[in-house]
Amino acid sequence: QVQLVESGGDLVEPGGSLTLSCAASGFTFSRFTMRWYRQAPGKERELVAGMLLIGGRRDYKDSVKGRFTISRDNVKNILYLEMNNLKPEDTAVYYCHASYGSLSYWGQGTQVTVSS
Repeated sequence: QVQLVESGGDLVEPGGSLTLSCAASGFTFSRFTMRWYRQAPGKERELVAGMLLIGGRRDYKDSVKGRFTISRDNVKNILYLEMNNLKPEDTAVYYCHASYGSLSYWGQGTQVTVSS
């Protein structure tokens, strides 16, 4: 059974930091492209960051470049998103996504709220 379980979301003040985790199981994690998406209330889901393999290319949404870092542990089967200097506009539900060919899996999401 494929599972992607996100955790680490929280309420944080502007300028604060959070690290999200996504624990994967039920598929060969190391072969999958992994991405983080987010969806704010009333808005469409958008791509935040993605990477293929350890040491591979990483892509970021322009507004998070220099603040967010995506990484993965192919031994523990965990995807991370380190988020620094958080802004109110980063408030959203953050989703983990795995893809390989026609295969596509989503997690249930974790809420990040940036507010004073």
